[in-house]
Amino acid sequence: MKINMLSAVVLLLLATSCATNKTTYFENLDVDQLSGKLDVGDYELQIAPDDMLSITVSSVVPDAAAPYNLPAVSYSEPGKKELTTVPNLQVYTVSKDGYIYFPSVGRIHAAGLTRTELAEYIEDKIRPELKDPFVLVQFMNFKVVVLGEVKSPGQIPVQTERISILDAIGAAGDLTIYGERKNILLIREENGKRVFHHFDLTDKATFESPYFYLKQNDVVYVMPNRAQRNNSDYNQLASYRISVAGTVVSAISVLASLAIALFIR
Repeated sequence: MKINMLSAVVLLLLATSCATNKTTYFENLDVDQLSGKLDVGDYELQIAPDDMLSITVSSVVPDAAAPYNLPAVSYSEPGKKELTTVPNLQVYTVSKDGYIYFPSVGRIHAAGLTRTELAEYIEDKIRPELKDPFVLVQFMNFKVVVLGEVKSPGQIPVQTERISILDAIGAAGDLTIYGERKNILLIREENGKRVFHHFDLTDKATFESPYFYLKQNDVVYVMPNRAQRNNSDYNQLASYRISVAGTVVSAISVLASLAIALFIR
């Protein structure tokens, strides 16, 4: 009888533990009702100051496009006679006031434009000098940072210009069991000011948020839940008490040593 009671208690504790650590997202999402009805939204990035852009120009006459690009780099591999040629990307850094300088075009106010808009602008400017020009603009330093209660916090480089809050958290290894899923903080710089937004990952409204897709240099902070905060406070208090106790013991040892020395003398 006692063994059966003990087994029941163990099973209850295991069930409680599993329920506590269960990870849930979008609890109010009706998949059948909303499937195909939520817009993907606009994720195309706008160029901002300090962005690093690679701009490559090509044409049906390759030699005519050469002045707009850096010379290609050629190298030989060990054991091979043929040379391997790779393009050398020309990188332009957007100034603080939003400008880049492009050959034969001059200063261009790139901030606020999308990659497509900047490419079309340059194509229009060089078309009189170049037959059927094609301009490719790419972001070279697009990154976001994920901090807090995730398995792998840190900087995440983005190879495309489409990354959502879910993509970023997934790239950071997902939330730990101590992450507060109802309070994810987004920190963004816009027009010289910092903007703060909170996500609730248990709510389907996350998909409709204008902040669902991240931008350059966004910071995502996953706050610890109450249990983790309480544990942190307890650990700090315990460390303080141990430190005080150690100080007191050291002081008593010094006084005891002095007393013994005086007694012997």
